[in-house]
Amino acid sequence: MKYVYIALAAWNLIVFCVYGLDKYKAKHDRWRIKERTLMLCAFFFGGLGALLGMRVFHHKTKHRLFTIGVPLCLILNIAALFLLLFWHGGAKALWKG
Repeated sequence: MKYVYIALAAWNLIVFCVYGLDKYKAKHDRWRIKERTLMLCAFFFGGLGALLGMRVFHHKTKHRLFTIGVPLCLILNIAALFLLLFWHGGAKALWKG
């Protein structure tokens, strides 16, 4: 179970960096990362990294798709994670190392 947490942390760090990279590209008038790609990263268990990336880099904070969609993705990520953990091993799975 420890590896699941490590993988989730690594993925969210990558998503955070992707949001930062897109903000950098926006400021320097370079080729951008598609909004669809940014949202898919958030949807596939990267909601926390995306939300932190939005807040830290002040990126996509005026786009309704992101201001509503990314927190919704985070809520869905948390719900799916709890569902998977409870389905797999019950409440004990949350506290095992």
